[in-house]
Amino acid sequence: MGKTISEKILSSHSGQDAKAGDIVIASLDFIMGQDGTSGIIVDSFNKMGGKKIADPSKFVICIDHSAPSPNEGVSAIHKKIRDFTKAQGNLLYDIGCGVCHQLLPEQGLVVPGDLVIGADSHTCTYGAINVFATGMGSTDVAAGVISGKLWFRVPETIKVIYKGKLPRGVYSKDMILKFIGDIGADGATYKALEFYGETIDALSVDARFTISNMAIECGAKVGLMRTDQKVLDYVRVHSKKQPHPVESDADANYVKTIEMDVSKLEPMVAKPHTVDNVSPIKEVVGTPIQQGYLGTCTNGRVEDLRIAASILKGKQVNPETRLIVAPASKQVLMDAMKEGLVQILLGAGAVFVTPGCGPCVGTHNGVPSDGENVISTANRNFKGRMGNPNAFIYLASPATVAASMIEGKITDPRKY
Repeated sequence: MGKTISEKILSSHSGQDAKAGDIVIASLDFIMGQDGTSGIIVDSFNKMGGKKIADPSKFVICIDHSAPSPNEGVSAIHKKIRDFTKAQGNLLYDIGCGVCHQLLPEQGLVVPGDLVIGADSHTCTYGAINVFATGMGSTDVAAGVISGKLWFRVPETIKVIYKGKLPRGVYSKDMILKFIGDIGADGATYKALEFYGETIDALSVDARFTISNMAIECGAKVGLMRTDQKVLDYVRVHSKKQPHPVESDADANYVKTIEMDVSKLEPMVAKPHTVDNVSPIKEVVGTPIQQGYLGTCTNGRVEDLRIAASILKGKQVNPETRLIVAPASKQVLMDAMKEGLVQILLGAGAVFVTPGCGPCVGTHNGVPSDGENVISTANRNFKGRMGNPNAFIYLASPATVAASMIEGKITDPRKY
């Protein structure tokens, strides 16, 4: 019997002939923490008796969730992180650099075939470039930082095949929202997802990141894609590391194969307060919206800003709404400025905040008021996700967010 991508990566990194269900101890290629979790990583590192990081070049902390700091408590955590990185010599991306999940692939820190852990649930984003990347708790990450290794249970794999050509006005965000709505929030718990098909092949790497990013929202451990020429070109531009692409075998064992035809897919919206509460946009068209949010590790890249700008060019954000934009990184912001996208969005009435997680987490920047409806390109809409449990968050593509900003209500982007 052949092996899946997960089985192959965990085999090569553990030195075992690993199959789904096995427990392995595997060497890590890279480790990530962010400011919301790295204070605990530092504390756990010290409690475990850690003296030195196993390999400082393989560990980065990104200050992105509460950046710049909104209060003195967070500032103290940031100082602890900065002091630790200075003492240990590991990488630090400080305020304004951007979202961790944009920075790792953008800065070339992770490449195909790598085994990566991060103290953030959306670490699965890098699966789009053939990386076994998964989120873990801060204590586990601290153990990995000290030893350079960690234990894993090899996941079973679900194969997902997307067929057909995406209709105009429908995007990768709609693809993954439809999938999560169908399979449910716990439909792939501790499974690996492998995404295939002509639809995936046609997507840009930016668009693929959106799909892998949300694998965790149906419980999956990872959301993997194969290394094609687009991925190799992306890695060549961004990284000096040698990629080691991993393909599943033709006779690999999958617990399930799911096929989805996107040729008639509509724009999709996840309604409050769960990500799997998904419906076609026609069921929620006309819902009043008070705030829009364009950004996050899901949809804060240049392609996403380009889509929104193409709709908002020459138009104005409805005076009853406000549009907040948080580029996924400083590089994304600079590239968007060069392309004129920032000028278009500002001209339409958007407000830009520091590259980073911004309003997504709810610690600062754009906390909605009681009873307000927000339409967001983020990956979660749980009660209180943006800082107020009495607000309502709808998740959608950048196109749907932009169209809704013009009309002040949830709007089908296909008309624009």
